[in-house]
This record gives sequence, structure tokens and C-alpha cells, in this order.
Amino acid sequence: MNWKKEIKSWAIILGVFAFIYAMGWYAPIVGKIQSIVLSTGLIKPNIDKKNEVGKDFDYSAKFKNLQGELVDMQNYRGKTVFINLWATWCPPCRAEMPHISSLYEKMKEEKGVAFLMVSLDKDAEKAKKYIDDQAFTFPVAHASYGLNASLKHQSIPTTLVISPEGKIIFRQEGMSNFDTEEFREFLKKQQSS
Repeated sequence: MNWKKEIKSWAIILGVFAFIYAMGWYAPIVGKIQSIVLSTGLIKPNIDKKNEVGKDFDYSAKFKNLQGELVDMQNYRGKTVFINLWATWCPPCRAEMPHISSLYEKMKEEKGVAFLMVSLDKDAEKAKKYIDDQAFTFPVAHASYGLNASLKHQSIPTTLVISPEGKIIFRQEGMSNFDTEEFREFLKKQQSS
């Protein structure tokens, strides 16, 4: 008789998860939970990790901003550039967005630092709706023309920092809370290097 109760319990649990997924609530719910975990400070960027550090960045990438205008990476030469690859269907991407937004708000007056959030959603309107609904103000572009070799990734979110000299100085796949004093200092320091 116990195994029947066990099967019934599992059926209810699976039913709840199926309902959440079918309603499109999976990414927002999981993203919010992961964002809370990021807020604890347990997951921070490792600026000492040497993954691809020193490689030249390919500025040939072109995107469209959420208003449909061309965004040419050539215009970012000579700046420290924070690039984040993300999508609305990705819970870890959603989780780190409020922290990136907070970082951007603290850094947006730094003349030598630029931000670019690159949406990988198939439909740019989904990205636009999400950004508008969340009232994020950082610059967002859509990968309408695809990604070049410098931006290829194994998973998202992927974050890169490019030096004013055009070198990749930071690359991380996976979510992180980038709004830390250490990471802000890392970005500021690149301007005077």
C-alpha cells in the first residue's frame, strides 16, 4: 500500500513541475531563486582565472540594439568593455541580471568603461519585453548577425571583459554576482593600465 502513496506523491510533484514549465514560469522562478543565492555573495567572479586572458578580441561583431539600430563593436575600441551573453529562457542569466544592473548603475559614469548585454533569444522582441518589464537601463543588443569567434561559448551566461588595448582580460561561463567592490575596481583599473 505504501508504494501506491509513493507513486501518487511523485505524480503530484511531477504534475506541479509540468504545470510550472507549461505556464512559462520555470525561467522566472528558478532565476529569482538563483538571484537570491547570488545576493549572498557566495558566487563571485574570479578575476584571477586565466581562461583566454591575453587573446586578441575580434571587433568585427555587429548587432542590433532593441530599437533595431546597428551596434558595431568597432565603436568600442579603446574602452574597457563588459560584454554579457544571455537569453530570456536562461534562469542563471535572469539571476545575474539585477546584479549586473546594479554594477552598471554604479559604473555608468566611468567614461572609459562600456557595457553591452547581448541577447541570444531568437526573437529580439522577447528580450525587449523582458528588459522593459524589469526596467533595466544598461545597453542591450540582439545577436541578429550571429557571433564571431571571440564570442563563441559553451554555455550562457558568458561574460567577457575586453581591455582598451583589445585583449580579453576576463572570461567566465556561468552566473556570478559582478556587483562587488573587487570587480568594480578591476574594471576601473583597466582604464589607467
